[in-house]
Amino acid sequence: MSKEMIRKEVFSGTVADSTNSGVTAEELKQINTYTRRDLSEDEVYVFSVVLCDNDIDRDNERFTVESLFALEKLFVGKTGIIDHNPSAKNQTARIFSCEVEAVSGMKTATGDDYFRLKARAYMPKCDSNRDVITALDSGIIKEVSVGCAVEKTVCSICGEELEICVHRKGESYGGKICCGELLNPYDAYEWSFVAVPAQKKAGVTKSHLKNRKEMKMDEILKNLDDERGFNLSNVDCKKLKDYIDNLKQLAKDGAYYRDSLTSEVVKLSALVQPDISRETMENVAKSMTVSQLCEFRNAFKKQKNSSFEVYPQLYKDKDNNNNNGLNGQFTI
Repeated sequence: MSKEMIRKEVFSGTVADSTNSGVTAEELKQINTYTRRDLSEDEVYVFSVVLCDNDIDRDNERFTVESLFALEKLFVGKTGIIDHNPSAKNQTARIFSCEVEAVSGMKTATGDDYFRLKARAYMPKCDSNRDVITALDSGIIKEVSVGCAVEKTVCSICGEELEICVHRKGESYGGKICCGELLNPYDAYEWSFVAVPAQKKAGVTKSHLKNRKEMKMDEILKNLDDERGFNLSNVDCKKLKDYIDNLKQLAKDGAYYRDSLTSEVVKLSALVQPDISRETMENVAKSMTVSQLCEFRNAFKKQKNSSFEVYPQLYKDKDNNNNNGLNGQFTI
């Protein structure tokens, strides 16, 4: 299956540690790998931010711990903007380090140990950033959203991709919550300061960049033959409904043909097998296939034709060698 790009806009909880007192020499060295000249500690504003975690979000999806470690590498060096406005003048900050950390004593909604992806970012101290820095320090700005792409989203219950899964996100199966697990991140676009979070700790909102392809009827039928649950789009539902309606009409025509065939077999049986009661023959016919009914009908017809041959009135048996005068009274 080809990769399906899914935009993940992930909202963090709180921007923390937004003071320069935590800037180390090693961090300043990392920051200066992205600058054209070496900046001093007094020229940069550094803060920490949680990008995403492995808990279930409001859309009943979550990153696996393995996915968090993949994103750990992808987000290093990505710029921060405002409200996902991708203009050059709108660039505000840049991530210079990123790591997955376990939070002791915290559990996810599924009972797993809680992990989160925490980044360190910087922005230059300048007039254009003064309002943003003030908003960060005062707690007005504290949610961020990140855009990334994952290869697929699978069901936490059965492991199948959600497109063909019979389970419903958010529902419980055997005491286990069903959610979509986001696997194999392969790109990170950017991260942005936003106003409205979508998750309690690391909320996630999504929009599919590539719509799910329309299924062909043979693909739908194959899934049914394999006894696999799957989800259908509105177009696929209409296609399957039309297919079923056509089958219903064919079944109705087939039932009419079978009833006619059964009636014919029972009537022929009364002629050639009078010792078999009508009731018995009807019960036997009910268990026959159409091909078996046709076989009985043809055999009964042949037997009937041979037993009830029609002869002309003026008839002489050509096979009578005794010449005993049979039908002689009709000889002309």
